[in-house]
Amino acid sequence: MGPAIPSRGNCRSPAARGSVTIVSGEGRAAAAPADRNREGRQIFVDALAELAEDSRNPRLRSILRQLTRAPKVAVRGRAGAGCTTVAAALTAAGVAVAPDPSTADLDAVVIAETLKPEDTALIGASQRPTVVILNKADLSGFGAGGPLPIAHRRAAAYRALSGVPTVPMVALLAAVRLDDELLAALTALVAEPADLTSTDAFVQCAHPVPAAVRRRLLAALDRFGIAHAVLALAGGAAPVALPGLLRRHSLVERVVAHIDAACAPLRYHRIRSAIIELRALAAQSGDARLTAFLAGDDAVVGAMAAAVDVVEAAGVPVDRADDAGAHLRRAVHWRRYGRGPVAALHRDCASDISRGSLRLLERSR
Repeated sequence: MGPAIPSRGNCRSPAARGSVTIVSGEGRAAAAPADRNREGRQIFVDALAELAEDSRNPRLRSILRQLTRAPKVAVRGRAGAGCTTVAAALTAAGVAVAPDPSTADLDAVVIAETLKPEDTALIGASQRPTVVILNKADLSGFGAGGPLPIAHRRAAAYRALSGVPTVPMVALLAAVRLDDELLAALTALVAEPADLTSTDAFVQCAHPVPAAVRRRLLAALDRFGIAHAVLALAGGAAPVALPGLLRRHSLVERVVAHIDAACAPLRYHRIRSAIIELRALAAQSGDARLTAFLAGDDAVVGAMAAAVDVVEAAGVPVDRADDAGAHLRRAVHWRRYGRGPVAALHRDCASDISRGSLRLLERSR
């Protein structure tokens, strides 16, 4: 479809007791997770930013700020689930973790190993879009392919129980920092492997790496991370590449993708609200450039891209072919879809997808 829809033995001890709500920094909007429709929405934002800069109209700037504000995520969960580590991992990945939970747009509920009644209660009490993070996925047990396939199956089962998107994560490995002592220890483990059958065995076995350093390795990587780091080094990986390799094993990108999908209705609402405000401003000010912007491709395609995000996040596929026939079929399909028994949100999305498809059809001729 072109620019409208571009292709898309636990050694960790809990630090506190009771329910935990993380207070952290907001992250960086520039590092927000990539999504398949960002190009269409970004064209809208860039064009509006140019208008705001040229007009010096404070209302335009206010609308732009609201439109581009990074969605804030409240990281919540029972003690011992790893909320602090998850929040740090998400912040490092560019997610804006809410300093004040009351200002959050989305809840990320952290669970570990199993879905407990207190987890279910916390999920059910949320009044915002919610994603469940099954942390400590590396401790899910042993089986074909290791613990992560087991964690994925558990996440699918918990999603079926809670009705909320659930994704596994090894938050400890998402933002690893290895100093020279730890790197030297990992290199030594390549030459002389240690007993990794349990945390106690790893610390207590006879080995040239001092026990105190092995404890530091467990605190930084746990057994799963140590094993993968040693395998990577043995396979020829450079020590400097280890944080990136371990980050992939953390599954943080999958978590960020789930959060991004859960924020799709928020992004769509912001674009629609911005368009409504801009129309009112254009009528009041008589700004010809603003009127032209609202009638132009950027506004129509931007709204379409945000609408596609919403329906795809809900599991409804959108035809992404980029020819005149596809644009026409898509316009007809979504007009029919919007007239069916669907919620108001999807009815609005269908209208914007149909309108955007017709605009793309005009452009293709």
